[in-house]
Amino acid sequence: MPAPASHGRLCGRTAIVTGSGRNIGRSIALYFAREGANVVINGHRDRALVDAVVAEVQATTGAQAIGIMADVGDPQAIAAMVAQTVDRFGAVDIAVSNVSIRRLQPFLDISVDDWHATLNTNLNSCFYMARSVIPGMKARGWGRLIHISGVDGFAGHIPTRAHNIVAKSGMHAFAKAIAVEFGEFGITANTVSPGSLDTVRDWSQYPPNWVEMRKSQIPVRRLGTADEIAAACLYLAGEDAGFVTGQVIHVNGGQYMY
Repeated sequence: MPAPASHGRLCGRTAIVTGSGRNIGRSIALYFAREGANVVINGHRDRALVDAVVAEVQATTGAQAIGIMADVGDPQAIAAMVAQTVDRFGAVDIAVSNVSIRRLQPFLDISVDDWHATLNTNLNSCFYMARSVIPGMKARGWGRLIHISGVDGFAGHIPTRAHNIVAKSGMHAFAKAIAVEFGEFGITANTVSPGSLDTVRDWSQYPPNWVEMRKSQIPVRRLGTADEIAAACLYLAGEDAGFVTGQVIHVNGGQYMY
């Protein structure tokens, strides 16, 4: 096992990354661990995926990692995860809200339950996390909250995702609210908005020609990677981004330019 990074950009910090059993969350956890952070790998349904990322972190970076199963849509589960992290590592310095559900549903087919389920998982979870970690961050005078939004929140480009469009837009609005209220305590809150990525996904929710169609629309003519999202998060999580708050970094290959 390699020795943990003793001089990394996040040495001594502890990060919770929700939805980190695969794809973007996994990459973020690995990037943070390589820079010396303790990381909490979170999942909800698949313990094997979470355990695999914990093992990968420990084997490839030498950092400390634990896996915690918790439904981010349950405020009590979030509070318990934060408490368990504090018990193990002493604090939560960085919280990345990454979990989301994206359903293709025409507006009139979205039930009240569908609406609440999407907003609870994608948006309310950010509130539950912030409410649990900010008191400790405020007491220590340092903290980083990062929300993983998406194109839906800024372009409204798909006509069958009203619930997700609202949730993803709200994630960044919430980050701005946190930034305004807690900046004086050394706490920043920002958003990373991924574009079209080459990730494991439920392809039943996409048209058959989605990949080639997206590539044709992106100036760099390729899909992005989870590592490219993780690199943006690593910047926001470190000391160098202490003067960056309430902002959004769009990582989309130029597909949308704001």
